[in-house]
Amino acid sequence: MTQYHGPRQSSFIAFAVAVALANQAAHAQKKYDPGASDTEIKIGNIMPYSGPASAYGTIGRTEAAYFRKINDEGGINGRRINFISYDDSFSPPKTVEQVRKLVESDEVLMLFDPLGTAGNSAIQKYLNLKKITQLFIAPGATKWGDPQRFPWSMGWQPNYQSEARIYARYILDNFPNGKIAMISASDDAGRDYVKGLRDGLGAKAGMIVAENKFDATDPTIDSQIVALKNSGADILIAWMLPKAGAQAIRKVAELGWKPMFFLNNAASSVGAVMRPAGLENAKGIISTAYLKDPTDKAWKGDPGVKKWHEFMEKYYPDGDGTNTNTVFGYSAALKS
Repeated sequence: MTQYHGPRQSSFIAFAVAVALANQAAHAQKKYDPGASDTEIKIGNIMPYSGPASAYGTIGRTEAAYFRKINDEGGINGRRINFISYDDSFSPPKTVEQVRKLVESDEVLMLFDPLGTAGNSAIQKYLNLKKITQLFIAPGATKWGDPQRFPWSMGWQPNYQSEARIYARYILDNFPNGKIAMISASDDAGRDYVKGLRDGLGAKAGMIVAENKFDATDPTIDSQIVALKNSGADILIAWMLPKAGAQAIRKVAELGWKPMFFLNNAASSVGAVMRPAGLENAKGIISTAYLKDPTDKAWKGDPGVKKWHEFMEKYYPDGDGTNTNTVFGYSAALKS
């Protein structure tokens, strides 16, 4: 059963079920931990199906589709996955409310791939105190890799500081005399990106001549982009959400500004960002990739991409095949 609220390989989940079974000896009064039974595993999820980061909602829909696939194939050791995904609108107070509902009312075994740096920060202590696994946290903040303080929290994707250092290395190798302007979110994710870039530039951090911030709730970032252009920078580094990323691309083009444009991986989807911004405006943008992009001809005929296509056609036919967030959701669920 899959519940969606809002608009055989599963090794980590299978491990969690094994732990629940092992706890039977320590808790003789009950057979399983909450969320696990002979027939079912309850997995909770938080996703912004609405609000300023709603472009990421397709991740949750893809994961729900993948767990339907697992159930069709017999589940995990005969247990069906009940994937309960709630909308938090990318609002931390709403995240807290929805996670408490998942834990205290739905009684899920774990939280899987919750999205949002601020939202995950708001629930991290609560989940660790409750000893509820916060598995494969979707954003790439470095704080998810702190097993001594938060042993029940585990990240998944490459962290943002590492991504920023890649851009710094590329700039030092190819544009050592450039002037850098950058814009980032005013949260832990943004601070991670900025730190990674400054650390990567090292003694050349003085190349940064302008820096600006944005909030996820900002209706537009036009004024920030104008200010960065006026700094005289010839390199722009934008750490964006999809909506803001599309806005930045459009505004840069509108201004006739021609900087060397770096855009973070999380905002580089063709379907979610480049196409809404205008593909002609996105030419020349540089980004990173750690997943296979099915729109890239380099992966034509690739066995993994072929399986993704087969999955999408059967279980998520309404999904946008040019939106790499579907690849993210598929990959996270595949590796769970």
